[in-house]
Amino acid sequence: MKIYLGADHQGFHLKEEVFAYLSKHGYEVEDVGDTVLDPSDDFPVFAQRVALQVLGSDDKDPRGILICGGGQGVAMAANRFRGIRASVIWDAFEAKMTRYDNDSNVLCLPARIVGDDDAKWEGILETWLNTAFADAVRFRRRNAELDELG
Repeated sequence: MKIYLGADHQGFHLKEEVFAYLSKHGYEVEDVGDTVLDPSDDFPVFAQRVALQVLGSDDKDPRGILICGGGQGVAMAANRFRGIRASVIWDAFEAKMTRYDNDSNVLCLPARIVGDDDAKWEGILETWLNTAFADAVRFRRRNAELDELG
């Protein structure tokens, strides 16, 4: 699994921690920015970078992780791309359900909510990365319907 990671200035410090964590635990991860803390950067740029990398990847199960202050902005931006199923997640239960039911391929972390609690965001990451999609007919049908909306 290849993971593409991006964040704006509000998520920058957590992105650096997440990158170190994923690398330490043997995940193949690519940081698509921002590479320096820039208080004037805008989250749609990083959401687009992650979405396009996930969609264009040759990997069997590419994933993206986006981080901003509340998680909502990057999710809204990423979900503009057909084939992206970005989910704002704040606990491990939601991480499990969004993977199992919806085959979420982009995790959006709210730095203001989970950023100061290493155990919380690590639990979210591990659950999201290690939960398989149920692949039920109804779930595949719903994902196809989502793609038709775009």
